[in-house]
Amino acid sequence: MSDGAVHRAVEFTAPERVEVVPVDDPAPAPDEVVVSASVSAVSAGSELLAYRGDLDPETVADEELSSLDGDLSYPLRYGYAVVGRVTAVGEAVDPSWRDRTVFAFNPHESRFAVSPDALIPVPDGIDPETATLFANAETAVTLTLDAAPRLGERVAVFGQGVVGLLTTALLARSGAETVVAVEPKDRRRGLAAEFGADAVVDPTRYDGRAGVVDAVRDRTGGVDLAVEVSGRPETLETAVETTRFDGRVLVGSWYGTKRADLGFGDHFHRGRVTVRSSQVTTIAPELRGRWDRERRRETAWRQLRRLHGELGVTERLVTDRVPVDRAPSAYRRLADEGEATLQLLFTYPCTN
Repeated sequence: MSDGAVHRAVEFTAPERVEVVPVDDPAPAPDEVVVSASVSAVSAGSELLAYRGDLDPETVADEELSSLDGDLSYPLRYGYAVVGRVTAVGEAVDPSWRDRTVFAFNPHESRFAVSPDALIPVPDGIDPETATLFANAETAVTLTLDAAPRLGERVAVFGQGVVGLLTTALLARSGAETVVAVEPKDRRRGLAAEFGADAVVDPTRYDGRAGVVDAVRDRTGGVDLAVEVSGRPETLETAVETTRFDGRVLVGSWYGTKRADLGFGDHFHRGRVTVRSSQVTTIAPELRGRWDRERRRETAWRQLRRLHGELGVTERLVTDRVPVDRAPSAYRRLADEGEATLQLLFTYPCTN
């Protein structure tokens, strides 16, 4: 039954064009619930690819996220960090789901019907805004698991967006001897230091890649591990050049259709550097005997709670709270790299 409210969804309709479109008030199927959104987080990395037209339209949407189906062509509803309250349950669903606060890997919508199996209950004591950071925390946990930092290693993290900052915080608490954060924006470098980085490097201070490489090496003697989460493919070669013999580079960025010339020269070849991808929708094969999604999710919630308690991550990371009706202007601001926006949240009118 409709409550008379106007329900909305954010839709990418063309490069640099976003619309907030009306959607029908959903009724749950017998095996579904309805979630009324309170707040949702914008993923600056992947959603800006959608905004700028840097997604391959023929790419199949991530099959691990049930709310994303089909391909990535326009019009596209994209997003995966919604927190809300279950306001209706289907007749075949345990009624205890009603009124639960839940996290959903769902696009930005004010109300949606979904299977309870696709929802993650928010643990007690975690507020909705902090809970929107769960997807980023799970990515940072995955990067840290894939990176497998050893005691005493020297590490560089390239890119200090939300995922980069959370990854820096986890690596700084992993037993690594030195963690260096490489980031062009002043505020993010400051946050990296607060989150545990032993040193920060501003790549804009140097003339070309060689200067950045030298700056990282001056602080570490060369890193054992480089984590690339800048979203810039040209940064990958810099990360490779900073590593020591037999070093490893972990790539967490999704570049979409963006390409860059990568001159993997003598250092890469003779230095036996390993370059490996990391992606949160799967668990590395060598870990699957001991790790499953439930264990990783529990770890992500625990680490998010820990970092929020130690650092106040929500207050430090969330810079913008925007009513969902103003989504088009929010993406324009987010795409302006001169802006200080870090984590942007969409807020939703209260609905029953």
